[in-house]
Amino acid sequence: MKMRAGRPAALLAAALLMALSMAPAAAARGDAFHFGVIGHSFKAGPDEAALRQAIRETDQADLAFVVATGIKAGAESCGDKLYARRMDLLNASARPMVVSLAASDWSACKNSLGKSDAIDRLNRLRELFFADDNSLGARKITLARLSSSAQFRSYAENAHWQSGRILFATINLPANNNHYRPEAGRNSEFEDRLVANRNWLLRLFAMAQRKKLDGIVLFSDGDAGVLATEKALLAASGAKQDGFAGTRRQLKTLAKKFPGKVLLIDTQGRAGAAAIAWKDNLGHLGVGASWVDIEVGPASAGPVFELAAPTP
Repeated sequence: MKMRAGRPAALLAAALLMALSMAPAAAARGDAFHFGVIGHSFKAGPDEAALRQAIRETDQADLAFVVATGIKAGAESCGDKLYARRMDLLNASARPMVVSLAASDWSACKNSLGKSDAIDRLNRLRELFFADDNSLGARKITLARLSSSAQFRSYAENAHWQSGRILFATINLPANNNHYRPEAGRNSEFEDRLVANRNWLLRLFAMAQRKKLDGIVLFSDGDAGVLATEKALLAASGAKQDGFAGTRRQLKTLAKKFPGKVLLIDTQGRAGAAAIAWKDNLGHLGVGASWVDIEVGPASAGPVFELAAPTP
């Protein structure tokens, strides 16, 4: 009886010693995590095969969550039926799926008379995709939305969540010059969203500083051009007014005051291997039509963001 009683005790002691010896390594591994970003898979046209394939691959990867930017091609219908079908497709993801809107999802939509239907379609997308505080996907994560503020209750597409010591957030910046319309008259949608986004960015950076987080990652459709020179932006733009100018200035100002790293991820990457570019603590990644796996690892000088999988 003594031998039988002693054996489990010895095994328990050995297991405890092994657990203690492995604890630092396990904790270090636990500090790192991966997330996926599906670029605008409808740039080439209405075929949703690329999105389906990306979802299958992200289902197989060890990802904390996935962000998908863009749900349809510009040439596709802006009708509820298509919106609902794409929502079902994204909602079938095994991973938590966060949707970030693209310009082609709403800003180019027209009604039967050929006039802009952008505001109506944006509001419909908000009703369908951002109806509550959960992500899509079989395993959901809780999101905090700008629409929780009474002043900006329409802007449910802007959401934030935290993973590890990083604050993640979406911001509605459509790639078509931020939906700035050059026609005469007030640019109501653009101007109102500019105010909402300005408030959103102030809130995000204040929260990250208050919680002493290590970094902020922002997802959008359009490239605000934070790493480009103003001269290069002027030469590249054919628009009379740069729709991203105000947001770009604010991001640069806020990033300078933030002690951690700020990574901006948009869908304006070209075909081929993606790469993260940095200038001081401000980084930029343009994702193409495929998806990327990004690892967040700890470091003494702040978080390290690395592309863990090649882009086809």
